[in-house]
Amino acid sequence: MPLDSLRELKQWFATTLDLAPPWTRALAELALAVGIALFVHYVVLRILARLIGARRVFLSLLLTQTAGPTRLAVVIFAVSVVTQWAPLEPAVTQAVTHALLIAFIILVGWMAIIAVAIAADIYLRRFTFDAEDNLLARKHVTQVRILQRAADTLTIVITAAAAFMTFETIRQYGISLFASAGVVGVVVGLAARPVLSNFIAGIQIAMTQPIRLEDAVIVEGEFGWVEEIAAAYVVIRLWDRRRMIVPLSYFIEKPFQNWSRQSTGLIGSVVLYVDYVAPVGRIRDKLSEIVAQSPLWDHQVVSLQVNDIKETTMQLRALVSAKIPDALGNLQAEVREKLIDFLQKEHPEALPRGRAALDITPPTRDRLEPSNAQASAA
Repeated sequence: MPLDSLRELKQWFATTLDLAPPWTRALAELALAVGIALFVHYVVLRILARLIGARRVFLSLLLTQTAGPTRLAVVIFAVSVVTQWAPLEPAVTQAVTHALLIAFIILVGWMAIIAVAIAADIYLRRFTFDAEDNLLARKHVTQVRILQRAADTLTIVITAAAAFMTFETIRQYGISLFASAGVVGVVVGLAARPVLSNFIAGIQIAMTQPIRLEDAVIVEGEFGWVEEIAAAYVVIRLWDRRRMIVPLSYFIEKPFQNWSRQSTGLIGSVVLYVDYVAPVGRIRDKLSEIVAQSPLWDHQVVSLQVNDIKETTMQLRALVSAKIPDALGNLQAEVREKLIDFLQKEHPEALPRGRAALDITPPTRDRLEPSNAQASAA
């Protein structure tokens, strides 16, 4: 009985399809093909996941993160197969096939971008910014991220070009344009120069690395840190939380200061103006005591020198060092504050002061007695 019922159901389904309109039959066949494609995709995905395992990290992540695009790809393939024998108008069939081809090209570009992102993330897992000496991490992260953006841009351009070339009219127009457009080509080249210069500058920065992420830099007289290196610009996080946006080509064409190019360790100066009676040796000892008690000092550089002299004051320059720019700024402020406090409490005579000369010569006899001429006149 169940077998007879199944046969009757199959016969009823076939009869219904024969009697149904062509578009209904096409939709039914399309739904059946899509269902089969999704089932095959699910089974194949499971099998590949078991074969790859968790040890092959790149392939495992690629299989997981491209599940959506590959699912769409098998659906596109199924729809394109059904379209070939579906009872549709030739113009409709051609339009659907063309749209499916464009969608497939976009999916390939999408999966390429995902693959590049996975490879970059896996490579950068070994580096972290949390360490004090993060120079190597900043170097590799900067290089990989810039190259990743360049690869994404190139993939998008190639994908768009491949999609546009599927249109016969655009392809012919492009060929004729390249064959006859001398002036137009020059104009387009000039218009695209900023984009191309920034793109090439990004490649140069990735290779030579004049700047890296979290580098301490001075650009246009502003101190800050490199927060982001995008495809066309660099974001500088200034000390007061403002953001300066600078084109990539700026760091190739113009000079700037990079305080953490080779290492994060820096030397800073603290300038004091004191009186000539200031005990320089005692101030030098106090400076050594202050930095020795500070956790910001890297135990590398500490010195005090008479840097200059003026008419009324001496200029003392204290040099101190720290591992990172933030620590150096705080150490300079600490040294400046504690040295001034030390002079105020223990050597107030060493603070700058003004001087005035007073004439204290005792009066002479001529000043006290009137002259003979004055006496005669009286």
